[in-house]
Amino acid sequence: MNRRHLLQSATLASVGALTATSRQARADEAASPAAAALPNRIGVSTYSFWRFRNADYRPIEKCLDLAAGMGFDGVEILQKQMPDTDNAALQKIKRHAFLLGLDLMGFSTHQDFVSPDKGSRQKNIDHTLDTIEQAYRLGIPTLRLNTGRWGTIKTFDALMANRGIEPILEGYTEDQGFEWVIDSVAKLIPKAAECGVILGLENHWGLGLTPEGVMRVVDAIDSPWLKVTLDTGNFLEDPYERLQQLAPHTVLLQAKTYYGGGTWYTLDLDYARIAGIMKKANYRGYVSLEYEGKEDLLKAIPKSLALLRKHF
Repeated sequence: MNRRHLLQSATLASVGALTATSRQARADEAASPAAAALPNRIGVSTYSFWRFRNADYRPIEKCLDLAAGMGFDGVEILQKQMPDTDNAALQKIKRHAFLLGLDLMGFSTHQDFVSPDKGSRQKNIDHTLDTIEQAYRLGIPTLRLNTGRWGTIKTFDALMANRGIEPILEGYTEDQGFEWVIDSVAKLIPKAAECGVILGLENHWGLGLTPEGVMRVVDAIDSPWLKVTLDTGNFLEDPYERLQQLAPHTVLLQAKTYYGGGTWYTLDLDYARIAGIMKKANYRGYVSLEYEGKEDLLKAIPKSLALLRKHF
């Protein structure tokens, strides 16, 4: 080996050693107690402003402006709040968020797969495929899913009065309901993988009312593109035990607050305890505020942000 080759070999060996050292340093940093203690980023759902009834806060751009002004890191968009979903409208929203320094980090959608009518289920599948595409165009990495419910209690007020529990549709079984949901969600997975959008099945009303119901669907699908959107306010009994069951599978945590009392119910949630549950599950993702109280939102939402920053 001549002198030039010897120097080249020594240089390459040094570069390799430095690269390996750098990789190990990054790995050590990621595994360090300091990295583990990094705070979760805190976002807010546009639902916190609009709440399905306040037209003054319906424009997504207005919600983005308020979220940025209040100091949030990101925004979860409620898809029903968007009057226009063509590509130009989506890109305008994405541009607006970027210029405000906000992440668009969640897309909250509605669907109902609990129906014996195959046509109805397909309509909900098609709608959800479209919203996955919308999330992709917005650059949003996760989309909230519902199982849907039996519809035997006709109003949401009556459902809440019954603690979210609903009789099964006459002539059918719970197993059939889960079969419809699992079959429908399975049809969404290829599109989610294509777009790089993780589906998060929420512990919501209907067949997702319990951790066991949520995990029955998630386990049956068994895909990296289906995880859990975990809502702190949707377990009316034994919330901490139930949150703990789903915490390891969570891709987005929705955090409810009820300043001034809730519309349908009020939960006195211990966010120090919830943050501990999520930390133990090594949850590093976003916490998305869903404010449901009666106090003036322009006062209560900043208080909610301070509460979540304190504990997460």
